[in-house]
Amino acid sequence: MIKKILLALCLIFSADAQAQFAAPARPQPAEERQSVLFRQTPPTAPAARPAEPENIRKPTPYAGSIRILAQVNGDIITTEDINHRVRAFCMTTGIPYNRQTKLLIINKVMQNTIDEKLKNQEAARSHIDIGEKEIDNAVGVFCQNNGFSRSQLKQMLKDSGISFDIFREQLKTDLAWIRVVQRGTMGERITQPEIEEALAIAKRDMSKPKFMLSEIVIPSKDAKHISQLTENLRQDPRFELYAAQFSQSPSASSGGKLGWVTEGQLPQELEKQIKKLSSGQVSDPILYNGDYHIFKVEQKFDPQTDQMPLPSNEEVKDMLQNQKSKRYAEEHMQELRQRAIIELKE
Repeated sequence: MIKKILLALCLIFSADAQAQFAAPARPQPAEERQSVLFRQTPPTAPAARPAEPENIRKPTPYAGSIRILAQVNGDIITTEDINHRVRAFCMTTGIPYNRQTKLLIINKVMQNTIDEKLKNQEAARSHIDIGEKEIDNAVGVFCQNNGFSRSQLKQMLKDSGISFDIFREQLKTDLAWIRVVQRGTMGERITQPEIEEALAIAKRDMSKPKFMLSEIVIPSKDAKHISQLTENLRQDPRFELYAAQFSQSPSASSGGKLGWVTEGQLPQELEKQIKKLSSGQVSDPILYNGDYHIFKVEQKFDPQTDQMPLPSNEEVKDMLQNQKSKRYAEEHMQELRQRAIIELKE
């Protein structure tokens, strides 16, 4: 059961790419809509992890005595909380903590920690309690999926300066939030007409050229080191990790994945640069509407030469259910942020 719960986080897909770039328009008739099935990325072998640089092992953004950095509805976040979580971030992602990335990492970790507080508070309001046995099981699944023992995990955390208790706290938060989302979507079921409509749209959509894209979006005001970030992306195959942590687009929650984007769907300025790329290539930063966009072309689809099998009814049902869960999680999280009293001390 615990494996299914943890796996659910990985099976949720990003929003429609068109909504991120186009102004509000009239509702599209069924024959014009892009297939949701083309948003699913086929499974690929995990990329090789680069050797861990020495300077990411024990980053310490805040030195000296422990201070309060923020309050979230009265719950405090301290310098010690952020130091441990920055180290955990670097250990689990392998993203280097250096002059180019440290501000992005600190800001991302602070936002994650604020969200962690909000998720725990919402779980408490919903009377959701995660027991020690469930957390132990989650630790076991984490170790199994990453190919090491519990003792090896504890040693890795110790070597990186990360509290094992904080690692368990983060797992507890993830499990509690999954339970919140499950309760919130309990009454939503995928109907057979929805499945048939998705399959019909997918079949029509296969007649058009498309790109399978991932993106990173950085506001121009935060883009001081955008060129160095692009170089990192071309040397490090884990584009989705950088997207999940640094991108300011809604697709960040899915590792930057836009999925299959039909030719003509994106603004011309962006598509012009994308067409120049081969599969696997990363674009230069493209300035559009005040943000820098970096794209990676995962795959191209040409209906004249390529074929793609239609998914099964069960695969479509699972995908549509995951999309509903993701949409609920994002909207509910946004509501919690808007209602929260968040005070940043420095």
